[in-house]
Amino acid sequence: MVDLIGDERLDYLFAENLRIIQSPSVFSFSLDAVLLAQFAYVPIQKGNIIDLCTGNGIIPLLLSKRTKGSITGVEIQERLANMAKRSIDYNGLTDRLSIMNMDLKDLPALIGNKKYDVVTCNPPYFPLTENEEKINSNKHYAIARHEIECTLEDVVRVSSHAAKQGGKVAFVHRPGRLLDIITLMRKYRLEPKRLQFVHSKLGKPANTLLIEGIKDGNPDLKILPPLLVYDENGEYTIEVRKMLFAE
Repeated sequence: MVDLIGDERLDYLFAENLRIIQSPSVFSFSLDAVLLAQFAYVPIQKGNIIDLCTGNGIIPLLLSKRTKGSITGVEIQERLANMAKRSIDYNGLTDRLSIMNMDLKDLPALIGNKKYDVVTCNPPYFPLTENEEKINSNKHYAIARHEIECTLEDVVRVSSHAAKQGGKVAFVHRPGRLLDIITLMRKYRLEPKRLQFVHSKLGKPANTLLIEGIKDGNPDLKILPPLLVYDENGEYTIEVRKMLFAE
């Protein structure tokens, strides 16, 4: 059993036989999180993984099916962090998954010299200098979508600090920020190694990117084949169906 608060609901993650607590009044996870959890490298048997901007814990939950390692989520919003903790408890994963309710910018001082094998992050996409009139009045949505509590540079800097030498760091973002992301990754010693663009359907511009770098890695960027979300009939493609429903 799990105690649900207010308008919370317990949703299935069909592909992974897991349940997750969500709420319509709090920013729920999107396909972007699923894509990142599938894209990111994770060690199968052991290792330490950290997910920044973890929200309601969707990425740690999904990664728990791909690795036996320890996974930590970092989330600044108390309500979301609480939801993530209860989802982890409900799924019986407290031995491997944990949540820290804190500002990610404080993480370097907290973890000191502890380093992680893998860092993942689905950060806020929109700078405050753009579309300020479109910022949602719901603070949960606003913080998840806009760089209110952390900037892209904050995310990349902290990710680099958290990653061990040779560790992997993976982000999901918007294609319009590609040059910013690559510039910041190299500034903070994260050499881009894999890049994949996601398109809603064939013939449409990319609307999402997935990128992975290695801490102090050698230059050698591989562009992966594009990923299509929908086919010509408007149905999920085989690749996406496998991610969502394990078909």
